[in-house]
Amino acid sequence: MKKIIIINGPNLNLLGKREPGIYGAQTFEDFFTELKRKYTGFELSYFQSNIEGELIDKIQEVGFSYDGIILNAAAYTHTSVGIGDAIKAIETPVIEVHISNTFAREEFRHQSYISPNAKGVILGFGLQSYELALQSF
Repeated sequence: MKKIIIINGPNLNLLGKREPGIYGAQTFEDFFTELKRKYTGFELSYFQSNIEGELIDKIQEVGFSYDGIILNAAAYTHTSVGIGDAIKAIETPVIEVHISNTFAREEFRHQSYISPNAKGVILGFGLQSYELALQSF
């Protein structure tokens, strides 16, 4: 059974409340419960933090023992050299995920420090982006 972790960055704890026109009305916890029920062939875990260092710590913690990381670094995608470096330093493949199409939003969201070190990038399919990433493992 493959061990996969979903790591979410800042403000994603507000899914279901935050800008539902962009991010939808479902909480991530409800979505994650559905995902675990649907994909019983995976050992799925989930971590969320609004703190950059905690995200880096979690990437380093699982980056040599898990089979995959699905990472939505949220706003840190566009600002965090540290998260990009953490991904470069580990062995576990990382799929970068975004709920919205970041290229259809503000220009600063077009830059990613994650993408150059990720196995792949999936964006713009709402919460289904996570499911598509999971299917790639």
